[in-house]
Amino acid sequence: MSTVARLRREETILLVVDVQERLLPVIHEADRVVKNCEILVRGASQLGLPIVAAEQYPKFLGGTAPTLREALGDALVVAKMLFSACTAEVMQAIEITGRRSVLVCGIEAHVCVLQTTLDLLDQDYTVFVAGDAISSRTPENHRIGWERMLHAGAVPTSAESAVFELLREAGTPDFKALLPVLK
Repeated sequence: MSTVARLRREETILLVVDVQERLLPVIHEADRVVKNCEILVRGASQLGLPIVAAEQYPKFLGGTAPTLREALGDALVVAKMLFSACTAEVMQAIEITGRRSVLVCGIEAHVCVLQTTLDLLDQDYTVFVAGDAISSRTPENHRIGWERMLHAGAVPTSAESAVFELLREAGTPDFKALLPVLK
């Protein structure tokens, strides 16, 4: 077995962290984050990956951004009060799949995404973080969160890179279906 961390369709779950309506107006490059999270969600949906989304205190921060919520379809969406998305309900949903790789995106990079990543790494998951699908209120906090995740052992990727890696080849029906999303 290879020791190289690879995104594989049959081993990966997508976890979307706190991409919420009332947080987005204060997030650095929020449009980029939503766009790239949507690429990941649409890619994961097309490829049959399990998807879980978390919402931090939605009563106060609102629900998941409308375009992203629509893309999530029937995915499990879990309300939480912990900063980490690794609540009992989320972890049960991940464990049921038997998958050991988690692709993470969302906000804020230095708080909820970071704590989620650290918790998953502590539980021996291989964690991929899409650097262009995370952010914080300030670029500095984004950078600090990103660097901390990488130093802890998370594998860096981007939304487009992750989808292409999961696809593995061009010319397939999945590739053709995802082309409009990737353009």
